[in-house]
Amino acid sequence: MLEFSFVVPVYNRPDEVAELLASLSRQDYTKPFEVVIVEDGSSQPAESIVRSFEDRLKIKYWYKPNSGPGDSRNYGMQRASGNYFILVDSDCILPPEYLSEVAIGLTADYVDCFGGPDSAHPSFNPLQKAISFCMTSVLTTGGIRGSEKAAEHFQPRSFNMGLSKKAFQKSGGFGSIHPGEDPDLSLRLLKLGFRLKYLPGAVVFHKRRINFRSFYKQVHKFGLTRPILNQWHPGSARITYWFPTIFYLGLFASLLLPLILSTPWSWLPLGCYILYLLAVIIAAASATASLHIGLLAGTALLVQFAGYGLGFLKSSLLLTFSKKKPAELFPNLFFNS
Repeated sequence: MLEFSFVVPVYNRPDEVAELLASLSRQDYTKPFEVVIVEDGSSQPAESIVRSFEDRLKIKYWYKPNSGPGDSRNYGMQRASGNYFILVDSDCILPPEYLSEVAIGLTADYVDCFGGPDSAHPSFNPLQKAISFCMTSVLTTGGIRGSEKAAEHFQPRSFNMGLSKKAFQKSGGFGSIHPGEDPDLSLRLLKLGFRLKYLPGAVVFHKRRINFRSFYKQVHKFGLTRPILNQWHPGSARITYWFPTIFYLGLFASLLLPLILSTPWSWLPLGCYILYLLAVIIAAASATASLHIGLLAGTALLVQFAGYGLGFLKSSLLLTFSKKKPAELFPNLFFNS
């Protein structure tokens, strides 16, 4: 029988925890489940907010020294009483049917690890909706983040991920790298013989509270991490991981070409880039019924591809030509557990 435990690492996000717990208290799932909150060395603890939900949720609260989200999830899973863990981030809001969708999906076709999609809630601000579009649209990351059509390569993300107790114990859980601890775990689970599945109905609203500067830093780290994972897991590399890098190298070449060759067709590559950007803007504006969000999505796309693409290129070159280990090259990507 499935016994669910939500495990949530928290770092200086008390307001987000309140929104998440409120959404968990509104689940239409009729069987008992528990919530495990792991405070990862926060200077702004959320304990008082967590305690205020004890009359509505079966909830556990733990405070520990800062060791990163992956280790905090492991800490929570070690102390959870359920046999199936659901990992969500503190900046997520869950619709009322979320846990019911998970239970239906696992009952129909049980797997020891699943992942679900994320979307933008109507209450999100325009920038959050624009970034959400760029992080989920088939026009932008369709080949990078995985999808139902690419289920054989799908790697669940820890903001919306399910993991059985059996799989956790056999794999040892998350490693010390961050970001990238979730695809690393997914790839290790596959090697151990576990089956992973995409649950399209298990949607979370991922409320990324970032501006363009912090968004660039976030996706830059994603780009730095992926070549490390490719090195750790031979055979996991995909040509799609190179797309943002190729995008910017091609954009740079298309800007230089008209300066080198004074011919009408020399503008053709740049025209293709402009058409692609317009397609993203129109798609985002249509999906959100807002031209403002569409224009923000166009900017977010350029930021996203620049951050990821340059990070991926830098990491690929250093890992290829340096004799140092990844943790020596990129110490800011690793936590000491």
